[in-house]
Amino acid sequence: MHLTAARAYASWFELPAASAVGVLSTTVAKGMNQNAHPDRPVIAGIILAAGTSSRMGQPKQLLDWGGRPLVRAVAEIALAVRLEEVIVVTGNAGNEVAAALADLPVRIVPNPLVAAGQSMSLRTGIAALSPNVAAAVILLSDQPFVTTAIIEALIDAWLDTGSPIVTPVFAGTRGNPVLFDRSVFAELLAIEGDQGARSVIARNPARVHCVHFDDDRPLLDIDTPESYAHARALLTST
Repeated sequence: MHLTAARAYASWFELPAASAVGVLSTTVAKGMNQNAHPDRPVIAGIILAAGTSSRMGQPKQLLDWGGRPLVRAVAEIALAVRLEEVIVVTGNAGNEVAAALADLPVRIVPNPLVAAGQSMSLRTGIAALSPNVAAAVILLSDQPFVTTAIIEALIDAWLDTGSPIVTPVFAGTRGNPVLFDRSVFAELLAIEGDQGARSVIARNPARVHCVHFDDDRPLLDIDTPESYAHARALLTST
């Protein structure tokens, strides 16, 4: 393991308690994946699923995707990678989303201020991480073409290079999910407004490692009825 990754695993800085951002969550044990890798640093997944779905007209997290809710499909991908902890940040239709995931080993963490924008969902997820987490993969609940192979490639790149940020590039365009080393968590907790982590990624390009993929389907966001229809057509054609 690269020295930076090893140091991140061995030495932790203090994160604000979940209560500092008003987080309410179930017990930590609920989100622990019993099939996780025992011989690598603890890596978590955070699925952002608190969006208002204003352009869709209905909760996109609950749209049918191969016979199951969209958010469940994304959660199953994260669990298949054997991440040690999977957190799902909910907001809009939170009870329904939680019900769709009830039998999965994920931890539901409500975003207390959905109106504050995407940054609050990200901060909520980061603040809820267990104290031994060395890195976190941030996933979006409306990007179902992200695969286990993509997430594993990001993890492998982090373990090999020790880069604080590892991001995928799909057919020349940077996308999601993004892996963040614990050394970056404090910056993620400081984000404000309706933005994700783009400003943190752009702050210092030298600390960003890119993993390239030829397929551009993982870039597809399901935000509108039209994009949903397009995604379903792609799904049935594969």
